[in-house]
Amino acid sequence: MMGLISYLVFFITIASILAIAVLGLNLQWGNTGLFNGGVVAFFGAGAYGTLLLGGDPQSDHIGGFDLFYPLALLGGAVAAGVLAWVVGRLTLHLRHDYFAIATFGVAVTFENVMRNAEGLSGGAKGLRGFTRPLEAFVNNGFTYNVLFLLVVTSLLVCTYLFLERLIRSPYGRLLRAIREDEIAACSLGKKPDRIRLTAFITGSCIVGLAGGLYATFYAFVSPQDVLPTLTFQLWAMLIVGGAGNNRGAIFGTFLIWGAWSASGWGLSRFAPVEVQLYTGTMQFILIGLVIVGMLLWRPQGLFPERLVVSQSGCKSK
Repeated sequence: MMGLISYLVFFITIASILAIAVLGLNLQWGNTGLFNGGVVAFFGAGAYGTLLLGGDPQSDHIGGFDLFYPLALLGGAVAAGVLAWVVGRLTLHLRHDYFAIATFGVAVTFENVMRNAEGLSGGAKGLRGFTRPLEAFVNNGFTYNVLFLLVVTSLLVCTYLFLERLIRSPYGRLLRAIREDEIAACSLGKKPDRIRLTAFITGSCIVGLAGGLYATFYAFVSPQDVLPTLTFQLWAMLIVGGAGNNRGAIFGTFLIWGAWSASGWGLSRFAPVEVQLYTGTMQFILIGLVIVGMLLWRPQGLFPERLVVSQSGCKSK
């Protein structure tokens, strides 16, 4: 029984961290129409930035400044935002699939740099030597994980409430106006490029925050954590949950992460040994089938974006 509870704590912790990342992606795609094909790069920037700023001094790479943990976590989010500003300035003039291809290239480049720049990232060995916050004061590992889960879920709730207020504000309506008809927005004196860049940076900072929490939980990050696989998973979570709906983004995250975990457990438990060698590939196939089925059955996701018409105009519900 205790083992099951421990696994549930682990499952909810990872799912909540990924849900924060999906909320950031939802701001970019669901509300602004920016197809970020390289979301894993900003996730990785937050993860590496947090460990470099908050880790212990190391002789084989830079960093290890041992900063106060909230500052290190904030620094990781800022690192993701800075990367987003650079990428956005270079690529936001592109549209649709061209922007997606460019950002996907950024993700591949980021993973290769982290794998080879040993003086910066520890190379293929990754970053170690990070002491999880307050771990020395909590002797029981299970208790610590429960406390960390409370922190993560609190940040998830705060992120959700922040984005809900944002998308219901005039700024949120401006984002959707640019998403739906950029020319009409320009005719009203708005500057779509500046607005898109702001949304891109904000969403990337949220994704970077998730990356920092992920690296904190494991006290380790390596290039294996920033493979394009994660981009695929995050997009699957958003598509199934419903782009443009923050509740759908969270629900889709828990659903897909549950399906991913359950399929891995089922294949390792019941599949023949020769089939288990291809567990990862089969998981991709299964999740891909879920996405295709969702697009055929309910293209808008389980929780589609809804626009309610009121006397003051249209607003998202």
